Amino acid sequence: MEKTDELEMNVQYVKGVGPKKAELLNKLGIYQVKDLLEYYPRSYEDRTKLKKIEDFCDGESTLFIGTICEPVKVQKIRRNLVIISTVVRDETGTVKMTWYNQAYIKTRLEEGNAYLFYGKAIKERYRFAMESSLIYSVEDLDKIQGIYPIYPLTAGITQNYLFKLIRDMYDKNILVKEIFPDMFRKKYGLPEVNFAMRNIHFPKDFRVIEEARNRIIFEELFLFQLALVNMKNHRVKKTKAKPYHEVDLNPFLELLPFELTGAQKKVVEEIKNDLTSTKLMSRLVQGDVGSGKTMVAALAMYMAVKNGYQVAMMAPTTILAMQHYDELSVYFEKLGIHVGIITSSTTKKNKNILVEKLKNHELDIVIGTHSLIEDPIEFSCLGMVITDEQHRFGVKQRMKLAGKGNDVETLVMTATPIPRTLAIILYGDLDLSIIDEMPPGRRPVITGVRDESNEEKINHFLKSQIEEGRQIYVVCPLVEENEELNLNSVEVLFEKYKNELFKEYQVEFLHGKMKNKEKDEIMQRFKNNEIQILISTTVIEVGISVSNATVMVIENADRFGLAALHQLRGRVGRGKYQSYCILKSSNKSVTARERLKIMEKSNSGFEIAQKDLELRGPGDFFGIRQSGMPEFKLANLLSDVTILKKSQDAVNEIIAQDSELEKAENQLIKEALYQKFGEQLENIQA
Repeated sequence: MEKTDELEMNVQYVKGVGPKKAELLNKLGIYQVKDLLEYYPRSYEDRTKLKKIEDFCDGESTLFIGTICEPVKVQKIRRNLVIISTVVRDETGTVKMTWYNQAYIKTRLEEGNAYLFYGKAIKERYRFAMESSLIYSVEDLDKIQGIYPIYPLTAGITQNYLFKLIRDMYDKNILVKEIFPDMFRKKYGLPEVNFAMRNIHFPKDFRVIEEARNRIIFEELFLFQLALVNMKNHRVKKTKAKPYHEVDLNPFLELLPFELTGAQKKVVEEIKNDLTSTKLMSRLVQGDVGSGKTMVAALAMYMAVKNGYQVAMMAPTTILAMQHYDELSVYFEKLGIHVGIITSSTTKKNKNILVEKLKNHELDIVIGTHSLIEDPIEFSCLGMVITDEQHRFGVKQRMKLAGKGNDVETLVMTATPIPRTLAIILYGDLDLSIIDEMPPGRRPVITGVRDESNEEKINHFLKSQIEEGRQIYVVCPLVEENEELNLNSVEVLFEKYKNELFKEYQVEFLHGKMKNKEKDEIMQRFKNNEIQILISTTVIEVGISVSNATVMVIENADRFGLAALHQLRGRVGRGKYQSYCILKSSNKSVTARERLKIMEKSNSGFEIAQKDLELRGPGDFFGIRQSGMPEFKLANLLSDVTILKKSQDAVNEIIAQDSELEKAENQLIKEALYQKFGEQLENIQA
């Protein structure tokens, strides 16, 4: 059997797997042998050092040899709880050992015998304790000492089982293809791919783990950026039949009750330059919450319509699509431009009427949700596609909508505050515009960090705001109560607010598990001021604009990233009244307090995003993942920004020398690129 065939073999046929285990492995994204080799550990246990009891550190996992010095006790606490305990000693001290629901351990341990233990040491008043430790024979010390990989699991799959499966593959010497030429690897300091993969799974020391991980991360980010550059290059080569003619924007601007900011004017000029050139526009407009991106998009639409084209604008939720429709149709209808809206809640009869109007060019602009892609909608002359909140859609979805026309201009809007350098790399297939100025007269939201001792004052303040006719958002990290996490949940808080604290007011709740129709109805009632307090999860982070909502309360605020907190804060401060954001947190850690204090000091999303990046490092950064792109196995676009830049240099070098990847030494790179991003690349070249 060819090695390639072995890599593509269904994991079900690997020795020790079979159909049932294969189903469980599939849940982890493991379908073929190659997926198994590329299923990397999320962390490692350091079992290299053998310690004496007197050298234990509180909270640290430790390997040690100890002798059982007390009889092993078994206590049946209740029907489903059995506690096994004993005391272990060495020449420096004693440790209390406990196991739960593992009655067989009594038969495994014998008083007076020495064993090898591995577990987390917890400091109690007079000595250390250890719960649920692993037990080995002292003779196995050579086998046990080392660095152990820890894999993400699913029920029915254990660490040992996964470890053994992967080790068996390496024992059979199954190898993946090295895509980089030797000279290339030497230049960028990259070890050979199979050396890297083996040392991620079975490292000898922590230095080699870092070297191996960096190699895999480099390849992931290299291919990702190569795909983006490829898309951009093909877009630049693709010319439209003719540039737009210049459009007098004054008829639209004269309808506005305000003047555009300098930043808005600058971005409108960049869009105008795109449209009047021979290349297709593909532009990302990044602007803070409330910076006026929608008006910039409206002017782009106006230019397209005045050039005889139709425009499709796609928003991530029905409520946001409705908001855009309500806001824009007021202006466009006065100018004789016809606007329609299609969402999942549009009746079949109305949808059919709108579809027919689009086909006959009786509609100039259509605003909608995913329905614009999914439904059999045809345009007479689609010339521009606008997507709002880009991170909610993928490259693939953007292209699918653009595919309903020929040579379509693309405008993408996002309020997700990504640092500029990262945005340039992340959205490599788009040109970047930034609206970095807020409209005059918009008051900054006053933000304060408060703990449980301020509860009564906060509630009194909320009541005073409601009495003045204002409305309140309350955001929680959880939908339902969770005993382990001890966090406020939507359901628990709703009961408390409705039945105890604010029973004289109308209180409602909202979360992602509800049906879209139900969510939309509640948001509409909130917009109509029929609800005074809305308790929600983060589903409202990209939502409707309610100018009367003046207070955003965020429970357990330390559980959210700063960028997410800024997005949520952006739900208030949209009207003429002073608005407030109250960040509730009982977390006393210095880091948590420092992070939240940044929110008190700054109202700039870009500044906050930069601080978030500096403070948090690894971790999911709000809105950064593009749903049209495959997820990375190891790379993190924020914490691996150094490797990201290095791989970008490598991509630029290769493209400069061989833009179509036709040279013999680049054939394996090209093959890997199309294997991973083939569909996106074929779409853009079609």
